[in-house]
Amino acid sequence: MDIISMLPAECISHIVSCTTPQDACRLSLVSHLFRIAADSDIVWERFLPQGYKEIISSSLNSLSKKDLYFHLCNHPIIIGNGNMSMALEKQSGKKCYMVGARELTVIWGDTPPYWRWISLPESRFAQVAELNYVWWLEIKGCIETKNLSPRTAYAAYFVYQLSSEHNPRTATTPFRFHVAYEHSSVAVERSVILDPVTHEGIAPPQARYRGDGWIEIEMGEFVTEEDNATVVCSLMETSSFPKRGLIVEGIELRPKQ
Repeated sequence: MDIISMLPAECISHIVSCTTPQDACRLSLVSHLFRIAADSDIVWERFLPQGYKEIISSSLNSLSKKDLYFHLCNHPIIIGNGNMSMALEKQSGKKCYMVGARELTVIWGDTPPYWRWISLPESRFAQVAELNYVWWLEIKGCIETKNLSPRTAYAAYFVYQLSSEHNPRTATTPFRFHVAYEHSSVAVERSVILDPVTHEGIAPPQARYRGDGWIEIEMGEFVTEEDNATVVCSLMETSSFPKRGLIVEGIELRPKQ
């Protein structure tokens, strides 16, 4: 007799809950018994982040824990007065956060001749920032590591669009990106262009279309080693030409693959 088949389903569920969401899905294909155990709330409750009940809508309470997990993977939850979002990375269950434009520090962001705040149907947030005209472009976002998954390598991504009004130099001039822990002398810095299209004489683009109406480019990476630290992500372009036509949705932090 198969020893595994003699184990209570709750015991198998406990074993599966010590793996990963990806492993749980694979184990559900082994047998009918494993499918029942791997689909149980015991398993998927373990994969959901701590405190999830405090941020999900009451309308989601009727979902099984597995369905709730995949809902959070595919449908970011708006938090932080509507200016941030949280989702889960599907394979690992680790947290993904986006800091919306309204939560960023945008130099001259409240000066109408330079920036304006608009609504776009493809954005998850009520408002995004559209650049009218500036010479000094600087944007900064901060996030506390206690909101992220511990002991995890993260990458920060700048999420944006280039409107039809953009100055071509805005897209093809290198922007300086900086990612570091607050008050730290160690930082990741890179200089990249925002245009996702290849141009002759310019290095291949590092920006990419996300598939949701936005473009993203990696700003840098870091590891969450402390629970009470703050990570600062910034971009800057201050050379002597006017920048225009940049639309900012936010800065997203996702676990590195």
